Amino acid sequence: MGSIERIYIAPGKRRAVQRIESAELEAGTGIVGDRYHGLALQYLEKDMPVPANHISLVEREKLDAFITRRGLQVDYGDFRRSVITRDIDLNALVGHYFRVGDALCYGVELCEPCSQLARIIHRAVLTELALSAGLRAIIVESGTVRPGDTICAADESLVTESRTSDQLEV
Repeated sequence: MGSIERIYIAPGKRRAVQRIESAELEAGTGIVGDRYHGLALQYLEKDMPVPANHISLVEREKLDAFITRRGLQVDYGDFRRSVITRDIDLNALVGHYFRVGDALCYGVELCEPCSQLARIIHRAVLTELALSAGLRAIIVESGTVRPGDTICAADESLVTESRTSDQLEV
């Protein structure tokens, strides 16, 4: 079982991230106040499918190792992931349901580093964090999260088929 260390949102594309003390995770759309949440609402207004990027998480331990190896002076928010975690293997959550605080999420895919992240942090993120730059997930059940809240695999037998089939189409 892991935990949330920090939470960040970005109010707009390429705008500075803001560290927040709690976040509302809204099923089917994302973190209230984050740019991806706003985009999801725009998609829904146009009856378009919402991209499966409601929330991104990354392991603090992976970031610490990279920062130390490269001798960098950066904030975790500079990595532009929504939730910084501790003590959980996020890669193992791809294709699985998991709880973040009282919200239910589904791990969609690894969140590989991009050229924009390489420009912000260091070009080595592209190779050194290729398989450990985070997890992209959808929010299946809404909830509030705060630093210190737990992150753990969910009992998938308790997740209803009708709820999940609607969410997984996004």
